Amino acid sequence: MTHICIISDGKPGHLNQSLGLARGVQALQPGAVIETRPPLSPSQLMQALLGRLKWPHPKPSLLIGAGHGTHLSLLALRRNCGAPAVVLMRPSLPLGWFDLCLIPEHDRPPVRSNVISTQGALNRMQPGSKAPGYGLILLGGPSKHFQWDEGQILAQLHSLRERDPRHWRVVTSRRTPVSMQQALAAMADIELVLPEQTDAGWLPAQLGVAQCCWVSADSVSMIYEALSAGCAVGLLDLEPAADSRVARGVASLLERGQVTSLAQWQGQPLRAPEQGFNEAGRCAQMLQERFFL
Repeated sequence: MTHICIISDGKPGHLNQSLGLARGVQALQPGAVIETRPPLSPSQLMQALLGRLKWPHPKPSLLIGAGHGTHLSLLALRRNCGAPAVVLMRPSLPLGWFDLCLIPEHDRPPVRSNVISTQGALNRMQPGSKAPGYGLILLGGPSKHFQWDEGQILAQLHSLRERDPRHWRVVTSRRTPVSMQQALAAMADIELVLPEQTDAGWLPAQLGVAQCCWVSADSVSMIYEALSAGCAVGLLDLEPAADSRVARGVASLLERGQVTSLAQWQGQPLRAPEQGFNEAGRCAQMLQERFFL
């Protein structure tokens, strides 16, 4: 039985990536067990490197981690347990030290036998039973990758509502300026949801059932999560910052026709990618084949 151990640095975004991959493996092997542990202490690191760390039975058959704080623990446990170490995102240590590195293509990963290029960061979103006509609008805020322009976003929201006058649920983030929230609150015929009104499971559940989702271009993680949840995704346009690696990833989605910008949109219903979007499942399949899980 596959026993997956996630080393988590406690950051929700990093854990989301690791769980996405682990649950992708679990979907292929329903009996697989997933456990989450914090990074090893300095004394545990030394014991693991010497092969003397006592690990509760059963020992892991796969190690997964995201974030610099997990890298040494992954390598030490690999030496102690003999399980392959898989790192998400470009590690701070040499790539060759890990059995497999899953790196977003916007980071321009090198072509190596132990590197898999991914479209964006992995996540744990899964499509649900879609509710016909249910639409979400997800808004971010100031970002180093895009030039936030409140007036531009508001103008696009007015255009979108005129061309598609359904009931829209508009969800802001912790980055959304107060002035933007106030302008949204003054709009008629929308339902405004603030981050303090939701818990960690609310948005994933909404994305699972939403048929379409418009996302401001700066909310990059939400773009990939909406795609993974099976939504038809549209982009509210913002000017990208100069030579932003993250903006390059968003541009590649547009070029591949996986998302539609409001400037391109002709008013017809948005469509989800014909081939679906399941990077976690694709990578899990490659892990299973490579490591004979």
